Amino acid sequence: MEYYEIGPSPWGEECAQVGEENYSARALAECRAFINQILRHYPAPSKFGTLKPKRFSHDFGRYYEVVACIHEWTQAKAIYDWISKIEGDAKNVLENWDQEALAELGLVENN
Repeated sequence: MEYYEIGPSPWGEECAQVGEENYSARALAECRAFINQILRHYPAPSKFGTLKPKRFSHDFGRYYEVVACIHEWTQAKAIYDWISKIEGDAKNVLENWDQEALAELGLVENN
């Protein structure tokens, strides 16, 4: 399966850092919240492309990022177009956490 790295959280936000207490749990929660935020604004074009947290190795330890996965090559163009929309963020909705993500992370009350 091919994948494309998106990042661990919105680019304008602080995120969990390798070595911090409870890093893995916090990083995975942030990745899940980021995935949900992305999908609210840029829904996947088909079941052949998905977002998921992926663990990577680093000199200082393992870390997590959101990746876009391509499951079916016949759908590759649609998936690449979708990834381009996420990366370009023409809607300007991925710089910061949205209200739903903040609530999901327990950083604000969900009304």
